[in-house]
Amino acid sequence: MVARNKQGALTDAEKAIVKALLAKSWRNQDIQALVNISREATVNGARITGVKQDATIVPASDEELAFYQIRKSSYDPQTGLNLFDHERLIRAREAMVLAVQVFNSPAFRFKAEVFTMLANVAWTYLLHEHYERKNVKIVGNDGRSLLLSQMIGRQDCPLSKGMKDNLRALKTLRDDVEHKLLGRADTKWLGLFQACCLNFDKAICDLFGCRLTLSHDLSFAIQFTKMNLEQLAILNRYEIPAHIDAVDARLTEGMTEAQIADLEYQFRVVYTLDAVTKSRAHFQFVEPDSAEGKDIRNVLVQHRLADHLYPHKPGNVVSLVHEKTGKGFTIRNHTQAWRKLGARPQQGSAQPENTKRDFCVYHAAHKDYTYSDQWVEYLIAEVNDEQKFADLKAFKI
Repeated sequence: MVARNKQGALTDAEKAIVKALLAKSWRNQDIQALVNISREATVNGARITGVKQDATIVPASDEELAFYQIRKSSYDPQTGLNLFDHERLIRAREAMVLAVQVFNSPAFRFKAEVFTMLANVAWTYLLHEHYERKNVKIVGNDGRSLLLSQMIGRQDCPLSKGMKDNLRALKTLRDDVEHKLLGRADTKWLGLFQACCLNFDKAICDLFGCRLTLSHDLSFAIQFTKMNLEQLAILNRYEIPAHIDAVDARLTEGMTEAQIADLEYQFRVVYTLDAVTKSRAHFQFVEPDSAEGKDIRNVLVQHRLADHLYPHKPGNVVSLVHEKTGKGFTIRNHTQAWRKLGARPQQGSAQPENTKRDFCVYHAAHKDYTYSDQWVEYLIAEVNDEQKFADLKAFKI
């Protein structure tokens, strides 16, 4: 006897719906098609037949049946989201789309205020949905739901360090610029806003599936004026109140150079002017993870390869990871980690400088390696995940 797939079984509520549809003379294949709309595990015709033959099943009421049909017709064919089942995710996406549309619109002036408020709403809904599915209580006894700042401060927050730094900066902006005159300060924080958008799209896809990407809904903004490099260079020097400059300084207070340079904290684009005719002159955008992008990054950071960017020796890394996680992380585990990830070449390599610059750098003067804060944060996240830590300890070196 072949065992049935439990995931493909009808729930009690679905059985009552099927019974009601059968009573209204629906055909088996039509009932099966309705039930299978956006169902993760589809049911076969035998399940419908089983309900037809079971006289103990009570059919759903007309009201229950009507709502079931409305609910089944409410799925978005592109995202798979349902108005009744996925309200938080729908609101999260719409809030972020609104934030971008308002910021890009030439008709609106209060860009920073509106963007930071709507982005906060979008991220709050997104993380509420994540924790709800993890069975974490998101509404306290006082009736208040978890704040975004509380969720990104949790040990089990699914976001990276750079993403959380970006959201803390946006909260600072939202709180400080509220009801204050900004002059033309909106443009000072374009990098933060752009990173926020890219982070949101990555997070919603990682947590809930690639169908929810906003990349199909939003495109590049077009404009009626040419971009003037000199104007862009001096744009932020004028009409910016002193209190806005103070806010700008506080955004990076206490952060390391590596954290500030993290693209998930603040998005940056390198513009290169090609030696071409005026009619063909253009800006070239380079993907950070491409071979060309990595070459550019290496050139840009060469003058900053100082100890303050990579302050940690292996022993210090081990101590910090042990302190932050409470786990028995050893120097052997550290070796397993950099070998597994390929963060640096092995001893005796002909090209010892070929490291992953986000994590590690080679010092030719004293022929050793030191590591960044980002490497420490990466290891803390790995060690806090029991399965990932077990896989790391099992890695052969």
